[in-house]
Parts: sequence; C-alpha cells; structure tokens
Amino acid sequence: MAKRTFSSLEIFLIFLLLLMTAITVALLTLLFTTSGISENNKGHGSLATQGPTATQDSSTIQDTSTTQGPLSTQQPPVTHGPSKTTTQGPPVFQNFSGYHIGVGRADCTGQVADIPLMGYAKAGQTARGILTRLYSRAFILAEPDASKRVVFVSIDIGMVSQRVRLEVLRRLQNQYGDLYTQENVVLSGTHTHSGPAGYFQYTIFVLSSEGFSRRTFEFIVDGIVKSIDMAHRNLKPGRIFVNKGNVEGAQINRSPYSYLQNPLSERNRYSANTDKEMLVLKMVDLNGEDLGLISWFAVHPVSMNNTNHLVNSDNVGYVSYMFEQEKNKGELPGQGPFVAAFASSNLGDVSPNILGPHCINTGESCDNFNSFCPIGGSDMCMAAGPGKDMFDSTRIIGDTIYQKAKELYDIASQEILGPLSAAHQWVNMTDVTVQLNSTHTAKTCKPALGHSFAAGTIDGVGGLNFTQGATEGDPFWDSIRDQLLGEPSNETKDCHKPKPILLSTGEMSRPHPWHPEIVDVQIITLGSLVIAAVPGEPTTMSGRRLREAIQKEFETSGRQNMTVVIAGLCNVYTHYIATYEEYQVQRYEAASTIYGPHTLSAYIQLFRGLARAIATDTVANLSRGPEPPFFSQLMLPLTSNQVDRTPENTTFGDVLHPAKPEYQRGEVAEVMFVGANPKNSAENLTDHTFLTVEKYENTSAMWQIVHNDASWDTRFYWHKGSSGQSNVTIEWHIAGTTPLGLYRIRYFGHNRKQNFLQPAVFLPFQGASAPFWVVGPYDEPTTN
Repeated sequence: MAKRTFSSLEIFLIFLLLLMTAITVALLTLLFTTSGISENNKGHGSLATQGPTATQDSSTIQDTSTTQGPLSTQQPPVTHGPSKTTTQGPPVFQNFSGYHIGVGRADCTGQVADIPLMGYAKAGQTARGILTRLYSRAFILAEPDASKRVVFVSIDIGMVSQRVRLEVLRRLQNQYGDLYTQENVVLSGTHTHSGPAGYFQYTIFVLSSEGFSRRTFEFIVDGIVKSIDMAHRNLKPGRIFVNKGNVEGAQINRSPYSYLQNPLSERNRYSANTDKEMLVLKMVDLNGEDLGLISWFAVHPVSMNNTNHLVNSDNVGYVSYMFEQEKNKGELPGQGPFVAAFASSNLGDVSPNILGPHCINTGESCDNFNSFCPIGGSDMCMAAGPGKDMFDSTRIIGDTIYQKAKELYDIASQEILGPLSAAHQWVNMTDVTVQLNSTHTAKTCKPALGHSFAAGTIDGVGGLNFTQGATEGDPFWDSIRDQLLGEPSNETKDCHKPKPILLSTGEMSRPHPWHPEIVDVQIITLGSLVIAAVPGEPTTMSGRRLREAIQKEFETSGRQNMTVVIAGLCNVYTHYIATYEEYQVQRYEAASTIYGPHTLSAYIQLFRGLARAIATDTVANLSRGPEPPFFSQLMLPLTSNQVDRTPENTTFGDVLHPAKPEYQRGEVAEVMFVGANPKNSAENLTDHTFLTVEKYENTSAMWQIVHNDASWDTRFYWHKGSSGQSNVTIEWHIAGTTPLGLYRIRYFGHNRKQNFLQPAVFLPFQGASAPFWVVGPYDEPTTN
C-alpha cells in the first residue's frame, strides 16, 4: 500500500485545524462550570402537555433555569438522600412455578435538534429532526416469594454512561430503598448511532458531545426510571421460555483480518466469523397472555450512516417497533402493554452493511487489511447496506431480524426455572493483575487510544489521513499531540505495545479524567440462563471466549448446562474489547481497546470470579470495590439558545408548501410549515409528539390519529434558517396497505420568546395541512 503524502497546502490546513482545535479546547476548559444553566435546565413539569388533543392557547411557560442549583457533588450518588421504601411485594399469589414478571416502556427521546448525535463522532452530524422515538424498556423478574429479583433495562441510546447509571441508582434508592441496587440492576444501551449525545461526564465524551446537556441527561434518566417504575407496578405471576436460532443475511465481520489473527484451531470450532445465534426470552402470564420479550443478537445499529440527521433507534429499534406493533394491535407506536427489547451483545466487529466495503469514488472493493482505496485512501472506503438508501437498509436488516425473532418466539417451549441471582463489583480496570498461566502474570494499562482509533471503520470513517492497522505512530500527529496534550509516559507506551498511542487519556485529567478507571462487572442469572453485563463492545471472538469461560466456571463449581449470553454496552462505556491476538494488528477495534492488550483476559478473570460466587453462594463475600466518581462541574453546551421568529406576515404553524389534493399508495405526502426549534418542546416530558397523521372517520365525524412521530412511516425534518427563523417539513411515506380515505397532517411545536432582561417562555402552537385523499389499488403486504 502506498504511503499517503501531503501537499504543502494540506499540511498548512491541517496545522491550522489543529491550532484552532487547541484554542477551542483551551476556551472550553475555561467554560467548565456548574451545570445549572439555561440550555440545560431540567424542565421537569415546566411545560403543559403538548399533545395532539391538548388545548393550544396563549398560556406560557417560564424558563426557570436560572434558578437551577448545581448538580450533585462528587459524593457517591448511590448513597445520596434518605432511603424511602415503597410497596415492595409482588402480588399476593405465590404458589406457582415461574416468576413474577413486570414490563415497562417509557420515552427517553429528549432533544431532537441542536445537539450532536452520539456514535460516529463526526463533526457537524447534529440532530435536525426525528424518524422514530427512543425508548427505555425495563423488565423486572422476581422469585415467587419475592425474596430475590433482577432488573434488565435496554435503552435506545448509544451506550449507557456511568453518570446516567449512578443517577438512576440514586433515584431508585430514594424511591425503593435497597430493593433495586447496583447489584441487581443492569442498564444496557442498544448502541444506536442516531440518538442525542451530551449525557457523559468523562472529558473525551463531553468534548465529542460538544458539552454536557442536562436536558438530554434528564430525559434519559427520567425515561429509565419511569420504565422501571412501570415494570414494578406491573408485576404479575408468569412464565419465561427461551429459544435460540441463527439469523442469516443480517451481518458481516467488518474486521475480518483481525479475526484471522485468532488461532486457527479456535476459529475452526465456529462456522462463521460472526455470532449468528439469536437468543429470545418469551414472557407470558399464567394464562399464556403475552407480556414481553428480550432478545440478544450481535449487530451494530449503524444501518443509518453518518450522513443521517434524524434521531432514531436504527435497525434493532425497527425490530422492537415491528414486534410491538404486531402484539399491540390498534395502538400507536410506543403504546400498548407488550414490550419487546432487542438488546446489544458482542457486536464489536459486526456490521449490518452486508454488501461490504467499497471505494465510494470508484466502486471497487476495499476489503483489504487497511481498508484503503487507491484513490482517496481510507476516507473513501465505506460499507453499504442492502437497500437503496440507509432508510431502506435499516428496514431490510430490521425485518430480517424480526422474522427470525417472531419464529423463535412463537415456538419457544423450553421453560426457564430456578433461582434468581446477581453479583456485581466495581473494579479499577487500570490496575488489574491477570494470571495468564501458572507462572506468568500481566497487568492492564491506564486508558489510551491508538492511531487507528482516529481512522474509524468501514461503517463510518474518521475523516483524516489515519489508517486502520497502524502499528507505528505518525511523527506529524505525535508532535502535535505532544505540544497540545503532552507525550505519553514510557510506562504507558510499554504497557500498550504494539499500540502506537494517539491519546494517552489515562494520563489526562483536566478538567476531569478523560476516561473511566472504575468500571462495573456484573452477572445476573435466571435459572440456567446467565446474563453477563459487559461495559463495552466485545468483538466476536472476545464474546465467545468470555461466554465459554463463564460457563466452565459454573460447571467447575457444580452448576451444569448453563447458557451464557453477553449483554453489551452495560453500565459504563469503555470502548472496545479485542482479543490479545486481534490487538497485535491494531485495526480500529484493537486501537479502541483502552486498557491494553490484556483487557479481555482481565474481564474473563473478573467475570469468572462473579460466576464462582454465584455458583457457590458466596456473593456476600465479594468485595464491593471502589465506587466511581460523580463530577459536579461539566462543560457547557456550545450551542446557544435563540428566540424563534417567523417571516413577515406569517405565524408559527402556517403552511408554506401544502400537500397535494391526493396521493397514490406508495407515494410521499409532504407538507412544509413555519417552524420553531424542536428543542423547545424537549421540556415536555408527557407524551409529546411533533406530528400526527389523521384519518377522517365518517361514522364518528371525527379525525382519528393513525401515525405519530414514533411511526416508521413518518419523518420530521427541521430546517434551521437565519435570525431565529426555521421551517419544518413533515413527510408521510404512504404504505401500500394504507386504507383509502381522507387524511391530514398536523404539526405541534413550541416557540421560544424572551423579552429584554426577562426569562424565556415557551409558547405552544400547532399547524395543520388541508385534507387530502389517499387513492389507488390495494396492495397486499409481503414478508421477506
């Protein structure tokens, strides 16, 4: 592969970029202050319900953010406040075989404009609307006598941040006492790359989020706690069944050259370089009525690529949407009693873009060790999904997973029985001594990211001249790093070899540590099922080794035939977990394994300890470990608030471009309105929707809502103009099975108004299209 060179102009531009970055970081450091600010006010209850049936009048909501106090101090939040216990017992009926089961789902969407999307870390990829809402889905399982219970929550976010988990635990303790704690509550992110950022406390994530957004943080925390509350209230006797099966045509390994570094004898034990197996838990009440499901399957939710600006839950969210719509017939998306979670697993090197990597400028394959194109280098090498665009690819991959999940759910017959258990420890991952064999030990490292981290992946390239597979540093970038951030110590360099360190984050602590040191390791068990809550993204082979080690530990301790599933991105985010062999070639996943080459071995050792404690009933003897910090001062968001204004002779909600008088099935109905910044509406925590599609019912002479902004068929685009002006475009992609009739599209929003030296207020408004007809022949639905 030819070494890429720079022209004098390119070198000058790069130097200018780095200089601007240095100045920006310096200024941002000065901006770190208490988080109680206008943009980030909690806003809980600060807006009246702004739903499609709410009365729209001149009532105003005052922005009280100027009176917000500081966030909690660095005291461990799990011990904050008085302990308050609510009714803890499940229903009185206890003489049955099974579990008490509670399910709950709550909105955690939050801000859909003026905030970066979390996942690709691409500059300029900010939210500008919504494709689907984001949800927290909670499942509580309790033994018949209520002596033990466990909680699993799958959340439509990029990953669970440590700050979110600590605050959730604090609120649960205040409400339930010691019923739900760090030991028996698992929080897992689905890893959608299209959710809002801004809910982190470690500096590297705060910077990529362009600040800490209290608004986003509160929405996520409130949604998680609300979903757990709902599950707690809904506890009822039921039964759980498990089923497993392979999903074909939904994934590829995006780093096959890393995978090939693993021993041949190990690889020969598996039929593919990804884990194709899906595990499904089916939950029903004692009458056989459906309650919910949890499924684990390894695939990155990156069907929506880094050109997307609409908040959405990506391919696994589409599966939840399809399953819940099927089970909650007649309900709008996000409503109804059945809850379906499609949680993350060992997805580290697994992509849904099954057409593989190609040079986007020439069309030729770039499936090579460095993911490099002859013209344009790594920046041109991108993988493609199976659809005509990213929306279509999301639907196709999601439907492929859905069809298999539905099949497995329908025929699930193996019942899970037995006790519930949980074990948890906080561990300093920068200082774990690993027993490699009877004579040799190794240690984990202070966090550091390698050069190939900046290259990105074939699902989302990094945008500079970094290349995957770099085992040597670049003098140019190293010198810039040394001058701006300091040179990595020899100890850290030696510990991470052969990783060439780009950012020695474990040695960077201003204004706060850049990466976590204290992480969670956790296992919960349901009878013969083991759920390992892993705080990162294990690669395919890492997940296999971890599962096998946990299973063998249970067997050694007398618990036979245990099934182990990896739950990924749990409790705190620590990037990737590659195998020792994969680490040696330093593609993206290895360069992002922040605790060094023995990270996986350390996790295997720690999880074996948890498994042994559960199997031998010695969980009480486990060390609690050092509690993680909860920082009190975080960087302000960079995006300022602005008063909304309208063009002359218009008002908010006016139609600028009307719908056509009629549409055929399969066409797109589109209306443009005079709009306002959607983040103004993020203060409303009560079932807000930005849009509805409504059908006129002749029998009742009323408009009936048939779609909202959680529907896959609708899209809400916000177009930001100048001087506070903006427009909103609402699209309805009319399905082939849509009933014929008369329809309209409605828009709901809030505009920000602020007089001189007065606090801002948010005024609700709405707009509506003229009625239009949907006509055309009826198309029968098809299934793939």
